Amino acid sequence: MLLQIPDEMKNTKVILANRPKREIEDSNFDVIIEELNEIKDGEILIKIHDISLDPAIRGWMNEGTTYIKGIEIGAVVRTFSAGQVIQSKNSKFKEGSYLSGLLGAQNYCISNGEGLTPLDISNSKISHHLGILGMPGMTAYFGLLKRGEPVSGDIVYISGAAGIVGSTVGQIAKIKGCTVIGSAGSDAKCKFLIEECGFDYAINYKTEDIDQQLKKFAPNGIHIFFDNVGGPTLDIALLNLARGARVVICGAISQYNDMANIHGPKNYMKIVSARGKMNGIIVFDYVEQWPAAVKEIAEWINDGKIKVKEHTIFGLENFSSALKMLYTGENFGKLILNIGS
Repeated sequence: MLLQIPDEMKNTKVILANRPKREIEDSNFDVIIEELNEIKDGEILIKIHDISLDPAIRGWMNEGTTYIKGIEIGAVVRTFSAGQVIQSKNSKFKEGSYLSGLLGAQNYCISNGEGLTPLDISNSKISHHLGILGMPGMTAYFGLLKRGEPVSGDIVYISGAAGIVGSTVGQIAKIKGCTVIGSAGSDAKCKFLIEECGFDYAINYKTEDIDQQLKKFAPNGIHIFFDNVGGPTLDIALLNLARGARVVICGAISQYNDMANIHGPKNYMKIVSARGKMNGIIVFDYVEQWPAAVKEIAEWINDGKIKVKEHTIFGLENFSSALKMLYTGENFGKLILNIGS
């Protein structure tokens, strides 16, 4: 059903007011309301339904350029979002169709269509295309399969395993015949990993010694370490590598709030003695292969081989408080901000 278009349209958006020095603060953002311009030839107007809250947003709030330019002060906060086309002057996009892309933290987005992905929501939720079928799911898929190169019988250890990336990596690894160990920050999350995601072992890093548990669960070492956390967790994993191990650096959420004083790996020479390799994953490098990956993951979901867990917060006014949950571990599942029906 196509949404009704009000006579006078205003856009509420979250903008970057200033850059965080360490932890994200509410004062880093402003919420402003502006009148929407009429769309021009070649443009579309999208009503945003869901916003993806991802750890990468913290890095995008910094000045400068890494793999993508930092958000400008006064600009809409960059986010992956999904919504419905409600006006179109672009023949490639029909009114009523659904799209996702870097649409930002706002109610509406005017776009020329570049970089947007059409969504088929006939057999899936819109939010799934921001999580398991979106950037996080693609990160898990290509990070494990292209960078980790799993082989049946491998032992895979995943830090930050209860998040959307980590839980997806583990479930794909099980499909590929691996033994899977995950670490998370609560007994409930560890229970979820084992009972719902099919992990073989789970470590509560807040109450258990990761090194001791890895030596117990993988006495001959781990073949793939998929790291979402960084810091001391990375150092511990390096000490437990098997010969020929592959370390995939996806993220370092333990470090994002103080990148000026980052905890680098002390045990990196273990890569040498293990005859292993360490490499990173930037999911945009595989964007041309996303459609095939989405198709395969969707089939795994429909076959019951992959379980999906989401944590939904409602209302654009809650953007800041919801985003901060990522860095405290309060969220349980893929964190989605729902701002429209």
